[in-house]
Order: sequence, then C-alpha cells, then structure tokens
Amino acid sequence: MGQAGASIARVLDAFVHLSIPRVLVLKSDELPAVLVRTVGSGKVSAVRQGFHGQLRGEAIVVYGEARCNDLSDLMGYDQWADDASDTELLRDVGNLFVGACLRGIAEQLRVDIAFSAPSLMAGRVTAGAGELLCSGTVPWSNALLVEVNFRLEQRSFACHLIMLIPENEIKVIASGLERFLDAIR
Repeated sequence: MGQAGASIARVLDAFVHLSIPRVLVLKSDELPAVLVRTVGSGKVSAVRQGFHGQLRGEAIVVYGEARCNDLSDLMGYDQWADDASDTELLRDVGNLFVGACLRGIAEQLRVDIAFSAPSLMAGRVTAGAGELLCSGTVPWSNALLVEVNFRLEQRSFACHLIMLIPENEIKVIASGLERFLDAIR
C-alpha cells in the first residue's frame, strides 16, 4: 500500500495519507453493516471496478459527501460543468486508486491481473454505505475484505478503497504470500 500511495502522490503531485489496511473475512450478509461502520451513514457515492486474471474480485471506491470535487484540477479537468463531468471524475479517481493498489498487490504476489472499466455504482446515495451492497448483490457466500483509507494533504479529499475477494480466491493470495516469503528467506 505504501508503494500505491507513493504512485498516487506522484500522479497527483500531493502527499497521500493512507491507513493501515484492514483485512476481514466476512459472510456476504455482513457486508452492509461493515460498510456502515467503516464509511459511516452519511451520503456517499461509489465507483465499482472488477479485476480478473490469476486473482479476481471487486474493488469499490467510496466517497463521502465532499466527494472528489477538490481534485478536478489535479486530474486535469478545466472546470466543473455537469453531472457527466462529475461521474467521469469519480470514475477516473477510482480507477487511479484501484489500479495503484491492486497492481502493487499483484506485483508482490507475482500474479497477473486485469481490470474491467470502472462504473458508477451509486451517486449521492442518501441512505449511506449500507445500501451499496444490499443482501443478495454479492455472488459469494464469504469474501475477504481489504479496506484502506486515503486522504490528501492540503485537500478536502478522502475516500475508502474496499476490495472484495471471493473465498475461493483466498488460496491465490496464500500461494502468492508463500512465494513472497520463500524469496526473502
């Protein structure tokens, strides 16, 4: 995650504060409550991006009510025009964070991954993060959840990156960790 933070800082030319990753194994029906505890119950927007290859799952970037409007200049947007620009900015920022983090993980685990195009999962959902993953929307009975918070220094930007990896993919992570540990022994 440190490498991902450094990569994002170089792209945005801003110092990135990130949390220590939180890793949990959860039943799919526990996800809404965990999201509320993690993100809060205020208005949120979210971008979803699938990843596949030797490791697969879903990455979700959750933005609070302030969203990423303060990043439009850093991302090359001349002016803030409309909802289409807003959605594009959310997707671009989400893609940046997901790509940086998952590429770092894939490199450490020595696995190949590819990404689907990011899509807007929710825009200004007033019911909060619990509505992002309602019961039955996750096709897995259990999942590994990896959550990292990002905040930019001197900007009013913060987001939560949540990676969901289905239970049958956990063995890919375990094998990658074994290879990584063998290499440093």
